Amino acid sequence: METLARATAKGQVSAAVLHAVQGENSFTRSFGKAASADAMFLLGSISKPISMTALMTLFERGEFKLDDPVKKFLPQFLGDHRDDVTMQHLLTHVSGLPDQLPENNELRSKHAPLSEFVEHAMRTQLHFVPGSKYQYSSMAILLAARVAERISGADIRTLVERAVFQPLKMQHSAQGLGRFKLESMVSCQTEHAAPEAGGGDPKAKDWDWNSPWWRKLGAPWGGTHASAPDLAKFLGEFLNETGACLKPETARLMVRNHNSPGVTPRGLGWNVGVQAGSKGCSEKTFGHTGSTGHDRMGRPGDSHPLRRPDLAPGASHATPSARSRGKHRRRISQVGLVSKVWNSKPRS
Repeated sequence: METLARATAKGQVSAAVLHAVQGENSFTRSFGKAASADAMFLLGSISKPISMTALMTLFERGEFKLDDPVKKFLPQFLGDHRDDVTMQHLLTHVSGLPDQLPENNELRSKHAPLSEFVEHAMRTQLHFVPGSKYQYSSMAILLAARVAERISGADIRTLVERAVFQPLKMQHSAQGLGRFKLESMVSCQTEHAAPEAGGGDPKAKDWDWNSPWWRKLGAPWGGTHASAPDLAKFLGEFLNETGACLKPETARLMVRNHNSPGVTPRGLGWNVGVQAGSKGCSEKTFGHTGSTGHDRMGRPGDSHPLRRPDLAPGASHATPSARSRGKHRRRISQVGLVSKVWNSKPRS
C-alpha cells in the first residue's frame, strides 16, 4: 500500500486501486487519479481470458469442440493451411495467425468496425503450419470471438456482459463502454505505448487507447474495462471454482496447458505455468499481462513455496506489464491495478 501511495505521489503511476480478499473479508483503497475503489481501467490483453471465458460458456453447452476446425463456423477461412486451424489452436496461440494485422494502423485510423478486422484476419497469411509453433496472436482471439458471435447470435460485447459480467456480478465492467461514459474511465498514458496503439504518436490520438472509437469498440483482444474488485471476482471463478460463470471442470480446463511438449505452454485464453508468474511460482500458476500497464496472476494454493513476500497462495495481482517497462520504466502506461484473492482450499 505504501508503495502505491509513493508511486502515485511521485507521478510514476497516475492512478491505482488496491483490492484484497480473504474469505469474506475484503479491503480496497484507491490512489492518485482513481476517483474511487470502483474506478474502471482499460485492461488491454487481460481482455483475452475474459472474452474467451464467454466463448467457453458455449463450449459447455456443446456448441463446439476444441478440435473443431475453424472453417466449420467461418466457411471463408480456407486454403494455405487455414483448413487445419482448430478452435484450440486459436485459444492457445499456435494457429499461425499474427498478433496484429499488417494493415492494423490503417484499419484503426479509419475507425474500422470489428467485422472489418475479422475479414482481414481471415485473409491474412499464416506464419507457420498450425500447431507447430507458438506465436502470441490477438487476431486468433478475434476469430475465436467471431465464432462465439456466430454461435450465440449476439455480438461479443453483449455476450461477455451476459455470460461473464452478470453471473459474476461484475457491476463495474464493460466490453467496450457498455452503459458507462468515457469520462468515467481512467485515462491511459500513451507515451511509449504499444506500437499497435499508436506508440504515443500524436497523430494517433484519434484511434489510440484513449480515443472514443477504441474505448467503444470492445475489441475481444484488448477492449475490456473493469475495476479491481471486479477483476478479483473474475479471477476467483478460476481459483475457487464457484460455478457462477463456468462449471468447475471447465475452469480447470482453461488454466491447464494444451500445447505440445517443446511449444510454449498456454491454457485456453490464459498464460499458464511457471513463466506465467514470477520467481518461485509453481506450474499451477496462470495469468495474463496487458499492454496498458497490467499484469494479473493467479496461483491456487499448493505445497510449493511462493518466495515473493507480497503475494500469498492463491493471490492475483496487477502491476506494470513487461510491455510497459524497459526504457520508460519510470513512467508506466497508466496504473497500478492490484487485486488479490486468497482461495480457501488447494486445488488438486
